Amino acid sequence: MTPELLTLTLAALLQAIQYLLYAVPANLELGPGYTMSARDREPSKPMSDGTARLGRALSNHFEGLILFTIACVTITLSDQSTPFTAACAWTYLAARVVYIPAYYLGLRPWRSLIWAVGFLATLLMLLAALV
Repeated sequence: MTPELLTLTLAALLQAIQYLLYAVPANLELGPGYTMSARDREPSKPMSDGTARLGRALSNHFEGLILFTIACVTITLSDQSTPFTAACAWTYLAARVVYIPAYYLGLRPWRSLIWAVGFLATLLMLLAALV
């Protein structure tokens, strides 16, 4: 397995962990009446700021994982894995791990800078595939 595919697999497992980090408190805060419903309306009570942030961080990872997956698959299928692309992949994963508590704690501007590091690592992998 290439380092890029390994980090992609770990990023997917991180997303599953992130889902649990969000789903458990969200279910506790909103109650089963809402969480087991069709959710046709907004909840009658809001989630705490921290839980809502965990939900937004999860959504952000879904978005970022799309480009990261494309980068990993492109690098792997074109047999262009290098120490540089591996470093980019590990940088993306590390940034995603650090992003979760940074978002949860509302660390500004650090959360955005951490996100930018992961995004840049992904872009560099995509560009590396073109050269």
